[in-house]
Amino acid sequence: MEILYLLIPISVLLVFFIVVVFLWAVKGGQFDDLEGPAHRILMDDDRAKPSLPDPDSAPSPDKKV
Repeated sequence: MEILYLLIPISVLLVFFIVVVFLWAVKGGQFDDLEGPAHRILMDDDRAKPSLPDPDSAPSPDKKV
């Protein structure tokens, strides 16, 4: 029964800490846009990007043409 004298204050401090962290996250904007990143994945650009030329196929400046 004596353990309750230790566990109750520890649990109250833990709840207080969790509430402070949650309020800090809300104030910092962590929960502003929950759906935006999920929609951004779907709007990804699927077009092929132009590839760079192969350095072996490009004429070198040493060779005379």
